[in-house]
Amino acid sequence: MSARLSVVDEMFLRTHRGWGTPIVMQGLWRTDGRVDTATLESLIADLARGPLGRRVVRPRVPGARPRFEPSADAFPVEYAEIDAGAVLAWADEQASLPVDPERGPGWLLACARPAGGGTVLSLVCSHVIADARGLAAAIAAALQGAPPSDAVGAGGAVADMWDATRLARRVTEGTARAVAGLVVSGSRRAELRRFLHVSGKASPGTLCHSPVGAVLDVDAERWDAVAEQAGGTPNSLFLTVVAELARRDGETRPLTISVPMDLRGQGDPTGTANSVAVVEVDVTPQDTVADVRAASRAAFAAPAMTSPAGFPEEMLQLVPDRVAHALTGNPGERDVLCSNIGPLPDALATIDGHRATGIATRAVHPGVVTSRTRLSAYLSRFGGSYTLALESLDSPDRTALRQRAGEVLARHGLTARAW
Repeated sequence: MSARLSVVDEMFLRTHRGWGTPIVMQGLWRTDGRVDTATLESLIADLARGPLGRRVVRPRVPGARPRFEPSADAFPVEYAEIDAGAVLAWADEQASLPVDPERGPGWLLACARPAGGGTVLSLVCSHVIADARGLAAAIAAALQGAPPSDAVGAGGAVADMWDATRLARRVTEGTARAVAGLVVSGSRRAELRRFLHVSGKASPGTLCHSPVGAVLDVDAERWDAVAEQAGGTPNSLFLTVVAELARRDGETRPLTISVPMDLRGQGDPTGTANSVAVVEVDVTPQDTVADVRAASRAAFAAPAMTSPAGFPEEMLQLVPDRVAHALTGNPGERDVLCSNIGPLPDALATIDGHRATGIATRAVHPGVVTSRTRLSAYLSRFGGSYTLALESLDSPDRTALRQRAGEVLARHGLTARAW
C-alpha cells in the first residue's frame, strides 16, 4: 500500500522525529484462555502482510511528499508472566518500547499471561502508521485471513517529480488566493494575527508529567439508556462525563474539548494512515448532556480546525520539520481530548477459539509529556460494553484516576468495572 502521506500523517511523523508530543496507538485485548504461541506467530505474519506492514520512505525529489511502501519487517512477539492486577502497568511498559515508522518495524505485538489464567495481547503501532480505527481494522483483517494489501501508486524519481509539481501548484494557487483574501478581509487579517501570536507558545495551563492511565468497562445498554433519558446521545454523554472528570475542584471556566472526526467515506485518500479532522466543543459546569449534544452538533456542522486565513495546509509539507512545528506547535491540543472510536469489528470476538473478554484502544504518550491537554479519553464499544480508556497528566496516580472516574460515572447512574 504505497501512498503519499497526508498533512495529518506528517504531523505525527514530526512528533516521532522529536517535534512535539510523541504518540503511539495501542490496542489491548483480553481473552478467557491461553492463546498459544503458534497462533500468535501466525498472527504476526498476517499483520506484516496487512495494513500495518509499511514504512515511510523519504522522497528522492525535494518538494515531493514522503510515501508509504510495503514492509514485512516485524518484531518477534514479546512474552511475559504478570500478576492479575498488573495488566495496565504491563501495557504501559509495552507502549514505551520503540517502534519506528521510517526504519521499521512500526508496530509490535506482545503477550502477557496473567496469574489466574487468560491472555492479554498488546498491539502497539506508531500513529504515523495507523489511527485507532485503522489499528482495529488491521487486526480484524489478519484474523479473517484477508489477502495481503496491494501496493498502490508508484515510487521513484518520476513519481516524486510529478507529486512535487502538483503539490507546488496547489500551494502556490492556494497561497495566492489567501493573500488576496487578506487584502480585502479584515477578519482574515485578524485570524492570521491571532494564529501567529499563539502559534507554538505554551498555554498557561501546560502540564509536564508522566501520564497516568485507567481503563473501565461500562454496560452499553445502560450507557445508551442514560444518554437517552438525559436528552443526549452516547457521544454527548461521553463528552459530559470526561469534562466532569477533567474539571478541577472549584473550576468554573468552560473546558475546551478537542474531538477527532473520522473522515473515512468523505473523499479522504484510502492510503493515508490518519483519516481525521478535529473540532472543538466548550463545556461549562452547568451544561447538561442535552446541552453538550447541541454544542457537539454545532461543532460538527462547522468547519474543522485547519490552517488560518485560507492558507493551504499543504504548505506544512513544503517546509522543514522545525518550521512546520514552529507554525503549528501541537495542533489539536485543548484542555481535554475525547476520541469516540465507535464499534470495534466483530472479528475480534475470538482468537484461537478463545473468547475476548475485554478490548481497549487508546493513544499513549511514552515518557514525560508536556501538554495543555490534561486528560485524553477514548471510547469504544465491543459486545455488551463500552470501554473508556483514560490518560491523565493531572492525576497523582492510577488509583486516584480510577476512583474519580468511578465517582463521576456513578453520578450519572453508571457502574464501571476497572481493568
